[in-house]
Parts: sequence; C-alpha cells; structure tokens
Amino acid sequence: MEQSPHGSREAFAELGRIGLGDAGLETVLSRIATAARRGVPGSEEVSVTLLRGEAPQSVAYTGTMARELDEWQYENDRGPCLDASVSGGVLSLPDMGTEDRWPGWAAEARDRGVHSSLSIGLPIQEAVVGTLNVYGTRPYAFDQAGIELAKTFAAYAAVALAHAHLYESTTTLARQMRTAMESRAVIEQAKGIVMGERRCTPEEAFALLSRMAQDSDRKVRDVASALVGRATGHQP
Repeated sequence: MEQSPHGSREAFAELGRIGLGDAGLETVLSRIATAARRGVPGSEEVSVTLLRGEAPQSVAYTGTMARELDEWQYENDRGPCLDASVSGGVLSLPDMGTEDRWPGWAAEARDRGVHSSLSIGLPIQEAVVGTLNVYGTRPYAFDQAGIELAKTFAAYAAVALAHAHLYESTTTLARQMRTAMESRAVIEQAKGIVMGERRCTPEEAFALLSRMAQDSDRKVRDVASALVGRATGHQP
C-alpha cells in the first residue's frame, strides 16, 4: 500500500481525533492500527500484539494476513513481535529472503506475500506489554523515516494502553476499597450484636468472632455476615 504525504498527514490527524476515554481499549488500538497503515509508507497491514502475563493476543489488526502472521508466532513461541514485546525495542526485518534470526517465520511470511516487517515494542512499564507490527509486501519497504513514523504510532498506542491500565488499576483499587469498607461495616455490626448478647467489650467481641472464624475455617467477614443475617432474619 503506497502512502502519500497527504495520507500521512491525514493519519496523524486521525490520531488527534482519537479520544482515549471515549471507547474501549481494543477500539482505540484498532483506530491506531488503521491510522498507522495509512501513515507509514510501505505498510500493507498493521496489527497490535498485547502480552498479558504469558498469553499474547492480536487485539487489533487491519487484515487477516497480519492476524495470521501474528498467530503463527504465538503458536510457535518465536518471532519478532514476541521478542519486541519483551525487549521494548524495534526489530526491523528488511528482507525475509535473507532473514536468519527467525527463518521459519520468515518463510511463512514470504508464503503469504510479506517480504519485510517492523515490530516496535510499546514503551510501557506495567504488567501488560506489546508491539505494533507493520507488514510490507516488498523487500526494504521501510526506510529510516518510515521506521520513525511507525515508532510515533507505537508511542501513541502505548499511551492508550497506559491510560487503560491506569483506569483498570483505579477501578480495581476502588472496588477493593469498597469491599474493605463493606467488610468493616458488617464486622462492626456483628461486634455490636455480640456485645449486646454477651455484655462484653468491642475487643472481646472481635476476639470471639475471630475464634469462630478460625474454628470454622472461614473469614471473619463471612462469620460476621452470617451472624448479622441471622439477627436480621435475612438468612437462616
């Protein structure tokens, strides 16, 4: 796919129109991949690999060729997109005909009409890593200027990913805090019930709840919840 300077400008304008909070992560990354396909001279197809834990996945791609070439690497546990995900660097394969680092994958790429590729690690430092993968149908499709352009799109994808990770982390923290507050509330209620029945102090009531939890191999919150449920008639 040949790109004109006008096409590159339009692709960067598209980046500026992508609101990171307006859609889900996969939608945002799909728009970035599409913009990169239009904006990087020599690109035929583009994909975005995410490596969550040890499981890689192509969460965005502009065509089945890119997805299938990514998946060959996942299935065989080798290839530039996996190595770039781990290293965070840029891996350029200018000519699949002379590529000797991943000969099996290079042969697969040639069979599918791909003769050069770029895999650019997304520069983030969290538990999720990934790459922007750019595939070309002719050898030496990407010059240094094209590589720099691809790095710009990868950086934007990394911002989207970091934004999503921050949102997920914040949501998880809020959920954990809410759970902790709910646990504390039900334990305080249960302590009040025990204090009323036993005429004991708050410390003694909590110690009793703790012993009951230990004896029944349950959490204090679960014991407290059962006690409150019985007292209010919401539970047998």
